[in-house]
Amino acid sequence: MTKKYSYLLILTFIFICGTGIVKAQNEEGEKVQYYQMEPLDDSLFVKIQTEVFIDPPDPKAEIIVDLRDPNNQTVSIRGTLYPFLAFTPETRAKIITYPFKINLEENINFGSVFTRVVGKLRINKAFQPPTLQQISSTKSYINPFFQLFGGERFGMPIKGDIGLSMGLGTPYSGPFETNFAEGNFHILGFRVGIFSFFDGLTKIKTNNNINNLYAVNGYQVGYIFPLGNFLEVSYQSVFDNPTPSQLSRYQQYDNNSLDLHAKILHDSYFSWELRYPISVMGSTRGKFYIARYLYEWHIGYTGRELSLAGSTFDFSFDAMPSSDVRQPEYVLNIMVEKVAESWASSALAIGPSVILSKKDDGKFGFVTVMFNLRFKVGTSL
Repeated sequence: MTKKYSYLLILTFIFICGTGIVKAQNEEGEKVQYYQMEPLDDSLFVKIQTEVFIDPPDPKAEIIVDLRDPNNQTVSIRGTLYPFLAFTPETRAKIITYPFKINLEENINFGSVFTRVVGKLRINKAFQPPTLQQISSTKSYINPFFQLFGGERFGMPIKGDIGLSMGLGTPYSGPFETNFAEGNFHILGFRVGIFSFFDGLTKIKTNNNINNLYAVNGYQVGYIFPLGNFLEVSYQSVFDNPTPSQLSRYQQYDNNSLDLHAKILHDSYFSWELRYPISVMGSTRGKFYIARYLYEWHIGYTGRELSLAGSTFDFSFDAMPSSDVRQPEYVLNIMVEKVAESWASSALAIGPSVILSKKDDGKFGFVTVMFNLRFKVGTSL
């Protein structure tokens, strides 16, 4: 087996594990009295903390409920104990009936290292319907997450179906892969915007830049079909040409003998994305997609705030198997929350981002291994 296909097999395995792992859940009707609440309901977690005067509340705080002793029932919030009766009857009922519990009473033995996960698998809990916002053709752009490199665009609503979005890199790119930057205006499923270049994003990395994508100034329009948020079509047009110095810099890594070239945007492009919004492992946003963007094919998955056994993380994988100019490329991002304290615990996520493609020498391998960042600017949708 060639090294290229070995890398691809490893990536495929990582992708399947990242998106196919299902959450450990309790059997329906099982009475659990000592458990940790998984951080999947921001409003409830904030309400619980507000009632005991925690300021500022952390929507991803560790909350452990102990109802085993009827005379001494407690709720532990970030290590501090509070009596269960300190909360309102309505909140107590929500805590008791909370569906996403990690059972802390289960027995652990020497064989649990092999059997615990298998014994707790609940296939019907792995995938859940998306939020109403995600399937709306006019409001699906609203997104409180700003990712430093690539990913879904940060979308800010202004009023009704009117809003703005922006992003660095393309929706499918990885760190330091492109100088692409964009801003858009949204109304009733339409978007109109401009894209430009920020060369500082590609100057930092000095090797294995042979498969980069470079943008100049242009405009774009797009439309999401009104039947639901499953098909978006768009048109990109370049109205400026790179200067001689830019062209020289963009092409400096080209290798004609190995047919390795960077892609420089020119002329116009018709693009589309077919997607299926879905919640995976309790994610607040998520979708599987296939797209043709700037004459390049993309297949993958992206998800925000997936939750497993108390850990919250973002996961995305994009495969670009074909391009009119560039070599095939594969991008993987994993960003973990709770790396900061207080309100920043859920606002900031950081983790590794890797890009695999052909390197300067023509061999397939890691062209970028870098950290990516994600900021949560607003509340969950």
